[in-house]
Amino acid sequence: MEITDDATGSTAQAATATTTEWSPELATVLTGASELARTAIIEHSGDDTVGDYLGVGYEDPVSATHRFLAQLPGYQGWQWAVVVASYPGADHATVSEVVLVPGPESLLAPQWVPWDQRVRAGDLSPGDLLAPLADDLRLVPGYMSSGDPQVDETAAEIGLGRRTVMSAWGRAEAAQRWHDGDHGPRAQMAQSTKRVCRDCGFLLPLAGSLGAMFGVCGNEVSADGYIVDFEYGCGAHSDTPAPAGSGSPMYDPYDDGVLDVSEAPTAPSEAPVEPSEVPIEPGEAPAEASEVLTEPGEVPAESSEAPVEASEVPAVPSEVPAELDEGSAEPS
Repeated sequence: MEITDDATGSTAQAATATTTEWSPELATVLTGASELARTAIIEHSGDDTVGDYLGVGYEDPVSATHRFLAQLPGYQGWQWAVVVASYPGADHATVSEVVLVPGPESLLAPQWVPWDQRVRAGDLSPGDLLAPLADDLRLVPGYMSSGDPQVDETAAEIGLGRRTVMSAWGRAEAAQRWHDGDHGPRAQMAQSTKRVCRDCGFLLPLAGSLGAMFGVCGNEVSADGYIVDFEYGCGAHSDTPAPAGSGSPMYDPYDDGVLDVSEAPTAPSEAPVEPSEVPIEPGEAPAEASEVLTEPGEVPAESSEAPVEASEVPAVPSEVPAELDEGSAEPS
């Protein structure tokens, strides 16, 4: 006889204790009621909602549970459980109940949480109101000792009091939460350095008993404004040495930026020689007739006349005839 339940695991131990009290006839009736169980599911939910047969489990000496894979939208991995019952001497079993139960791989909703326990750290938004529990163990009446001698002494001296103060249990819970948080000794930042906040110049210790192991970080590039454990640490510790190559410790680093760099002045270039200023040397032939200088008293040639070619210019200036009464110089 099959005594294993494929959905919930082996039930051999429970079945052995149960089947020892069964008569052979009763065991046959209960285990043979699988078709009766399938028919009950079909009548309850429809033929297309029943899947493969998964096995039978035993509840007590007169009942057994047959399981089938459920084929319902949204219930993947769930199972049909049909409880059948009988009595010694009976020739058939009857259906006690048909239920839908989750299997080992079914998708389930999260465990129900009471409404007063659903708010978590970070859920509070601007404008939200959240009253403490009536029996909140973190608070005690203000006239009672808070357990922190420094706080109690200060409050008594100045005559101030609050309706409630944080209890010793509440402070211990907060201390444990800070110690295990993002700024505790087990944080990744603290594990990456050997320096701790206890001896850091940026640490602002808390007052009271919590000041023995916690303080507020005052380094703007680190955990600025957060409560840090004394065993927490980071790379911005006040004793962090300067990196190598940052200059001699006895002298200021040499800075090229303080030097005034200016370009060297360029040599003055010679003024270009105008063609009209070039004198005609003996034996030189000017390229243009207008470039030929005349002797004092000579009249320059008119621009309307053709330019004097180099071959037509005489080598000696005295050979160039010039008529004083004519307005131009004609070549010989």
